[in-house]
Amino acid sequence: MAAADDHEGHDIEVHLDRLLSERSMTLAELAHRVGVTNVNLSVLKNGRAKAIRFTTLTRICEVLQCQPGDLLSYRPGSSDGRPRKP
Repeated sequence: MAAADDHEGHDIEVHLDRLLSERSMTLAELAHRVGVTNVNLSVLKNGRAKAIRFTTLTRICEVLQCQPGDLLSYRPGSSDGRPRKP
């Protein structure tokens, strides 16, 4: 699968791998502590999520002791390799 396909039409990048690595935490441990399934977090981690509930985002930030901006970033053009037109 090409990198462009990983974003499923959006330009949001998820930095969950980096945050988990920095905290020596597994995806399964985070899922348990947040109260969601491994599959749901895997979808988010791999950039295939279409949305995230604020309650889930809040719990992830609480558990990882981070800000939403540490977890998510906006990268124009990352979904199709071209910058978006205004």
